[in-house]
Formats: sequence, C-alpha cells, structure tokens
Amino acid sequence: MKINIYYGGRGLMDDPTLFVINKMKEVLEELRVTVEQFQLYELKNSITTLPQSLKSADGVILATTVEWYGIGGYMQQFLDSCWLYGDKEKISQIYMLPVVMSTTYGELDGKLDLTTAWEILGGLPCEGICGYIADTSILEENEEYIRIIEKKAENLYRSINQKTACLPTSNQAVKQKIAITKNINFTPQESEQLSQYVSDDTYVQRQKADIQELASMFRDMMGSSEKEDTTEFLKDIQEHFRPQPGLAGNYKLIIEGKKTPLIIEVNGGSFQCFYGEGSRIDVEMHMTREVLSDIVSGKNTFQASFMAGDMKMKGDFKILRALDQVLVFGAGSAGA
Repeated sequence: MKINIYYGGRGLMDDPTLFVINKMKEVLEELRVTVEQFQLYELKNSITTLPQSLKSADGVILATTVEWYGIGGYMQQFLDSCWLYGDKEKISQIYMLPVVMSTTYGELDGKLDLTTAWEILGGLPCEGICGYIADTSILEENEEYIRIIEKKAENLYRSINQKTACLPTSNQAVKQKIAITKNINFTPQESEQLSQYVSDDTYVQRQKADIQELASMFRDMMGSSEKEDTTEFLKDIQEHFRPQPGLAGNYKLIIEGKKTPLIIEVNGGSFQCFYGEGSRIDVEMHMTREVLSDIVSGKNTFQASFMAGDMKMKGDFKILRALDQVLVFGAGSAGA
C-alpha cells in the first residue's frame, strides 16, 4: 500500500499542519505503508507535473494551513493540475483524507473545499481532520488530540485496505459532464525529478527514538512495588493453540495497565507464551484488558479487533492474520 502526502503550507516551523501529517506518517509507517511526502512550496515550479505521481498511490492526504483565507495558492494550483492533467480513471480509485489546520479562521471551509474538489475529480473522499490551533504546543501536549490524529490515520488505512464504498454525489456528476482530460508529455528530466520527490525525515526519526528511550527510562524509574498477575490469559491461550505447519511469527501484546508485555512465539508446531521481552518481534499490539478478554472468550478475533479500531498494531498484517489461525478461541475450539 502506498499513500502520498501533499503539503500545501509554507513550511513554517510552528505550522500545526506539519505536526499533524508527521504524526499520521508515523502511524502509517508502523502499519508498513509506504509514505511519500511532497512539499508543494519547494516544488512550486513543477506542480503541474505532480499529478503523474498519483499513478502509484492507493491513497492521498491533502494537507494545508489556513493562514488568512482559503486553502492557499500551492494547494489550489495542485488541484488545478489534477483537473487539467490528472488521470481521472486512476483518481477515481484513490482515497483522499483532507487535513486543514487554521491559525486564524476557516478550517471547516477549507476541509469542505478539499473534499468537494476531490469529489469533482472523481476520487473517493474520507472523513478528514481540521481544527483551529493558534500554537502548535497545544497539539504536542494534548494526548487526546494526538489520539484523534492517530485514529484518523488508522481509518484511512482501513478504508483503503477494505476498499470502502462511497455513495455517489452530485459533485462527481460535474466530472462526467464537462471533464476533458488533457495529456501532457513529460521530458526525461521531469520524469526523473518526480522519482526523487521524497521527504527527508531523519530528524523526526531521531526524535522518535529519543522519546522512546526516555519513556523506557522513566518507566523503569517509576517502578511500582505492587506485584502484577503474570499468569492472566496464559492458560486460555496455551489451551487453544492449534499448530499450523509453515506458520511462524513472534507477537508482543502490550496490555493497558500491565507493565510487562505478553509474548507469543509461534514456529509451526512450536509454541511459547509468557510475560517478558521477546528477542525478535514481528507484530506489536496495544489493547485493553477487556479487548483481550473478548478475544480469548471467543467473542472477537485479533484481526477483527484491529479492523474495528479496538486495538492498535504495527508490523506485518499477514502475520497478524496468521495468529487467528493458530489460536482458535471460538466455537471451533471445542475440546480444548
């Protein structure tokens, strides 16, 4: 899966839109999605060639900042280019999530403008995110806001993965009646330039690693004297293991309220389940105790819980699905 992010702001350090799309990019990359970011203010002399980059995308995020009025010239120029030179048949298969942050007024209008434009182009709009943020630190320090952003990124992933259908709109009828797709011939230099449009997020990745290291250090420093139950769920999981030749994977379950993660290691007929740390992890899951209780009681599965948004996951989605094949908790586990 590949998602392109088109950023139409001016690239200011305190731009709240940059914080939002960087957070969404982190979530998507944890889900093994290939993310490519295009800074329109850096590409202002070649925006007319950018619709070519849509051909390899399954989804896009159109992100801009309302600084005084409207979605800004760069984003408008990109949308104009999509209308004039874009492949409408390809665009009709692409899901779009709008992101509009305002430092003054008009974020709702901006989000509506992006959604309407994408519908007229024939694309598939998803529920976007918008807000009035006068100071970026408001976003950085509010866990609730961060969770909203992460949830939107996960919903975009699910829409693309499940190929969620959208009802037709009158906006799409405009394209059917008056759209005239013009072909544009690219020079070899322009084609090569398009292939090099990648954002350098080394600084962001370094910050993420530092934060994880600090979080781990503070968890150790704030250790509690209370003893936690390191046997909960183990018996249920062990009794419902069904060996599957050729299936292998190491899973880390981080359960809310528990300091120690639950590790599940599967290698064909070999199986281990324990609280601790694994040497190599293929899939990491974050969930509440209630979600895991529903799974081991047969009311739900790991895959269904993720698709419903009840748990977060990073790693290989195919290996996650394999876990439901070797741990059978439903009616088919009779005799366990």
